[in-house]
Amino acid sequence: MLDIKLIRANRELVEKKLKTKDPEADLSPIAALDERIRVIKMNVEELKASRNSLSKEIGEKKRMKHEDTSSLMREVGGLGDKIAILDQELAALEHELTQKLAMLPNLPRDEIKVSSDPKDNVCIKTVGEKRHFAFAFKNHVELNERLHLFDFKRGAKIAGSGWPVYCDMGARLEWALLNYMIDINLENGFQMMMPPHCVRPDIMFGSGQLPKFEKQLFKISDEDYQLYLIPTSEVALNGLYYDEILREEELPKKFIAYTPCFRREAGAAGSQERGLIRMHQFNKVEMFCFTTPEQSDAVFDQMMASAEMVLQGLGMHYRNMLLVTGDMSFASAKTVDIEVHLPGQNRYYEVSSVSHCTDYQARRSHIRYRHKEEKPELVHTLNGSGLATSRLMVALLENNQNEDGSVTLPVVLHKYLNGIKELRPA
Repeated sequence: MLDIKLIRANRELVEKKLKTKDPEADLSPIAALDERIRVIKMNVEELKASRNSLSKEIGEKKRMKHEDTSSLMREVGGLGDKIAILDQELAALEHELTQKLAMLPNLPRDEIKVSSDPKDNVCIKTVGEKRHFAFAFKNHVELNERLHLFDFKRGAKIAGSGWPVYCDMGARLEWALLNYMIDINLENGFQMMMPPHCVRPDIMFGSGQLPKFEKQLFKISDEDYQLYLIPTSEVALNGLYYDEILREEELPKKFIAYTPCFRREAGAAGSQERGLIRMHQFNKVEMFCFTTPEQSDAVFDQMMASAEMVLQGLGMHYRNMLLVTGDMSFASAKTVDIEVHLPGQNRYYEVSSVSHCTDYQARRSHIRYRHKEEKPELVHTLNGSGLATSRLMVALLENNQNEDGSVTLPVVLHKYLNGIKELRPA
């Protein structure tokens, strides 16, 4: 969430930067509401000062025991009633201000290219080359017809479309990818966590998912529980230190977590995204870091390097894309997507997105750190996929297929599959 003090001091500049992410951004209602709150607060302070002065006068008269204080006491009571009414109004207005501030995205950093078109994303690195096939290649859905790695029909029978069943070698290969990715990230200094798959509304708010993305989330709502299924373990990891103050010497804290991720928006992009491309549930190893502002850029680079190491070990061709302002996530000030090429789709797809969220999530979650005995400051938070498996699985199958329909498996996965080196059609 943005600091209201920043909006007060630099309203035009803040609004200009917000419009690079959301052209409809308008700070006028927030500024008017903030001014109204400040006026009421001033009135309350004046009333409290008057009440304190009268209370002091009443005390003095009572000590003297020679004057009637009933009229003064009625006046103090009247002031108390006015203060109570204003406090109630103030609480409602401050809640409204918080909700309006919560709908504003994070400000993009100055170096980010201004555009609303994802086609303007900037390629900052390319590793390897697209595979050129000497035979008529198959997409992963066609390969699956003979490899039997996933069962989309039975998944749909169980839960509806977008919820596939991973079968036999499909399940084992998925688990091998997850274990390989966990090992790489552990080698790179991340600490593994296993967070809950459900979180409270305030934790969802803290990460920036609520209230903006309410309709994209799955939730449990009954007389006993008000919980949300996580769209990414970023949400739960951000909540680890909700409303806490860390010591500076504890930072940076670098975590990874494997969890399934649950999202409603699956299938929204069109029928061409079949199979594993876009689903309601998918698996991901997530990186999440808490840092001081001074550490955050270096940690961002470490996260990028760890995600790239996973792809390099798998022998994948990929490219790194610095996203333009209009294509970044809601909470991000800087995002680099790592994209692999899927021959079956004839396009690049994101398999990792590393985002620098500055103090945006920390302000919403009240996560601070203290330098020695100084006043606590907000931490910086960063998140990134390390990686998401579904599209990575598609890339692995399609780019490593052979003319006979078999798939050669990367050497780094053999130890996780009891030495199995390829997938062969039944």
